[in-house]
This record gives sequence, C-alpha cells and structure tokens, in this order.
Amino acid sequence: MLQKLLLWFIHLNPSSKRWFWRKWYNALARKAQNPDFRFMNYGYDEDGFLPDLSVEDEEERYPIHLYHHVATQVDLVGKKVLEVGSGRGGGASYVARYLNTGSVYGIDVSSAAIELCEEIHAIENLSFSEGDSEDIPFDDGFFDIVLNVESSHCYGDVDQFLSEAHRVLKPGGYFLWCDLRSRNAVENMGRQFRLSGLEEMQTQDITTNIISALEKMSEKRKEAISSAVPRIFQKLFESYAGVKDSRVYNSFKDGSLVYLSAALKRPE
Repeated sequence: MLQKLLLWFIHLNPSSKRWFWRKWYNALARKAQNPDFRFMNYGYDEDGFLPDLSVEDEEERYPIHLYHHVATQVDLVGKKVLEVGSGRGGGASYVARYLNTGSVYGIDVSSAAIELCEEIHAIENLSFSEGDSEDIPFDDGFFDIVLNVESSHCYGDVDQFLSEAHRVLKPGGYFLWCDLRSRNAVENMGRQFRLSGLEEMQTQDITTNIISALEKMSEKRKEAISSAVPRIFQKLFESYAGVKDSRVYNSFKDGSLVYLSAALKRPE
C-alpha cells in the first residue's frame, strides 16, 4: 500500500516528482553516512565482462560495471566529463580514477549528497557541486561528455534536461545515458532523443544484464536493508534496491520495466 501511494504521488505531476526525489536523496545522504556505500544503481553483469578493479573497489563490482558499460561507449581519454545526477559520487570517482579523463564534474540536486561526496572523494581531477538537471550551472559548450546513469527517471522534465545536455556539450561531444523505463514509455524516450538535437548513435536493451546483476547483489542488499531500515519500510527499500522478488525486480522479469543504454552525439 505504501509503495502504491508513493508511486501515485511521484507521478502526480512534474513538481511532485522533483520534490519527492530531492527529499528522498537528501534524507538518504544524511541517514546513510557509511563512506563505503558509494553506489545506488542496479548494476550490470555480462559474461566475460570483467574490468580490472582494485581491492577496495571490488565490493561494488556490479554497480561499477554499469558505469564502465555506459562510459566506455566512446573514448574518454583527456576529456572534460560532466555527470548529471552524481548521487554518492562512486561512479564519477570511478570514471576519474580509471578512464584517464582530463577532469570530471559531478552535479546533483541533493545538497546533502554533494556534502557527502566532498567528504569521501578526495581526487585531484574530480569535483562536485549542487545543480539541477533542468538548469545545468555551466556555460554553453563546456563539456566533451555528459554522463547520466540511472537518474533521468526522477526528473520532472526530461525534454528540458536533454536540451540542457545539448547546450553544455561542445559540438562533436557525446551524451552517454542509461536508465529504466516502463515498456509503454520506451517509444516516448526515443521521441525525446530525436527532438533533443542530439544524434542517436546506438541504443541497447540491457535488461537481462541488469537482472543478472540484481540477482548477484540481492542477498547482500537485503541483509543491509534488514539491519538498517525499520521493518515497516523494508519492502519499500527492497524495491528501490531491486532486491530479488521485489516489485522493481519482478517488473524487469515480466517485461513491464525495460532498462536501456544509449550514446548520442551533438552534431559538429
């Protein structure tokens, strides 16, 4: 019942969606201060897909896989990268440390998440600041790459976000994206890409890779939720985390939710 009520409120209108997710991520950043909790995505798993990781990063292998899959669709060496919706900063940190970028900037609507990122990610070529996906606080043509991982489903106006991504990209720059959508919304996402002014290079359905990663992470995530979350909210958090047999997991399994990744280019 609680999940249904929240879903109704989130989808009531764009303002309610923006308000809820800002509150949610501020609360999560303040309550979950564990510096080892750096990722919140659903992960990615593929046979033979095993990027080399340090011992300290091995714990978050599958969420890192998702970033690696999306970010390495193009060459990032020496590039200026913006992650929109950087969350707890683990993905931006991975990109900055492993992919030989010039510099990485992370923005997030949650001020508490930005404070947390500044505390736990001390990397020379990485910085974080508060910023809105629909009003990105950078000049036109500032970035070579805009990266957006499992975040856009929280936005009130995806068309406006794509317009902003186009604006801050240099001509010839790339927009690298992944996220979940309901099966019925996939066609609309394609329309939004076409109207953005960005050229679609490739789009992939990676739902099976997401399901496989969720299954491998499920037990650990369920144990973490059981130990940290009051019982009345555990089912809600299990669904949010994609735990096996939760609402979100089952929606991926039955095909009512689809997970896509894409690479688009701002024309020269």
